[in-house]
Amino acid sequence: MRRLLPPTAELTAPDRPEGREWSLDELADAYAYPAAPPDRPGRAWLRGNMVSSVDGAAHHDGRSQPLSSKADMRIFGVLRGLADVVVAGAETVRQEGYRPARAREAFAARRAALGQTPAPAIAVVTASLDLDFTLPLFTEPAVPTIVLTGAAHHADRAEAARAAGADVVVAGEGDGVEPAAAVRALAERGHTRLLTEGGPRLLGQFAAAGVLDELCLTVAPLVTVGAAPRIMDGPGIEEPERFDLTSVLEEDGYLFTRYRRI
Repeated sequence: MRRLLPPTAELTAPDRPEGREWSLDELADAYAYPAAPPDRPGRAWLRGNMVSSVDGAAHHDGRSQPLSSKADMRIFGVLRGLADVVVAGAETVRQEGYRPARAREAFAARRAALGQTPAPAIAVVTASLDLDFTLPLFTEPAVPTIVLTGAAHHADRAEAARAAGADVVVAGEGDGVEPAAAVRALAERGHTRLLTEGGPRLLGQFAAAGVLDELCLTVAPLVTVGAAPRIMDGPGIEEPERFDLTSVLEEDGYLFTRYRRI
């Protein structure tokens, strides 16, 4: 793996060949969350992580895995290892077969120093609560799974979620979840390092609501054609919002980019 942006002198040092595999500690340092502003210590930082083919597809045959690579999965694991909570939409949870995040020794000391739980919680965004609460995501997590739903949720489904061990959190006044309310609700519970893995609809909703702070986008050197959605598929915004390109890593033709909202 090599860093393309920002350029650093260390890349040309004899003991750091450009093509070597980065350690998990180096990747964790490169992707560390920014410190909260002193005047806003409880502010959440929402980071999105997505992969896209070079022709703009967010998945192939309904799943993102065919677009991924070994390096992409390493970064995927690092981003999870740094987060307090991983936020995903119910459809993505069903399609991708989500399981609980596991505690990893490589991140144990870093997480302990920051006062984090051994593993990040998974937060599922769902209006209907149409989920299988007998799955390991709900019955076997290292940290209780969070279910984010609207105030007009189905009481029996919410009770089933709680019976399975989930933490049901209301983040919206109507049937659905309001993106800004979801971020606030998680921050109120001390979860300020947020990671969303989508899918495209949820990521689009976060971006349209103005609460997406950072996007980690892997561009795969693959062409899929077809009718797959792009990485954001949500309500439009009146004016395009500007994000700054802050870093680019490359391996085997894959580009690992980071953009931050200005």
